[in-house]
Amino acid sequence: MQLSAAPYEERLTAPRSWWLISFLVGVSCALILLPFGTLPLLGGLVGGTAVAAVAASSYGSLRIRVVGGSLIAGEAKIPVTALGAAEVLDAEEARAWRTYKADTRAFLLLRAYIPTALRVEVTDPEDPTPYLYLSTREPERLAEAIKQARDAA
Repeated sequence: MQLSAAPYEERLTAPRSWWLISFLVGVSCALILLPFGTLPLLGGLVGGTAVAAVAASSYGSLRIRVVGGSLIAGEAKIPVTALGAAEVLDAEEARAWRTYKADTRAFLLLRAYIPTALRVEVTDPEDPTPYLYLSTREPERLAEAIKQARDAA
């Protein structure tokens, strides 16, 4: 397996506020179980917090990688040779591409808690997907890694 010229890896994680919300879900479960005694109250606190934390972690944790001549975003994998121009989107432009400019055929790796994004055209004529929309905290680095990987391929 040939590594790309500029390997890139980013892990999108849930914001800190989600962990507070997970704890508050646990407190809510504990209050629901309060009439049944202290032990169910503690079980509700621990169990509710754990379930909410697992849900927050599983939704909020994704990886975007450029490695081995491929862009891997979540569960999607596409060769960089099938990608065209990359457009760095600031917060305002990213919001526009998430809403009224969005194409229903596009692949969206969307995390609303990340304000910036990268829009990459798909040039493969066999693929009906017009572009990839990738929420990322470092869109310039990701665009550069895709460009360097495409040049190396």
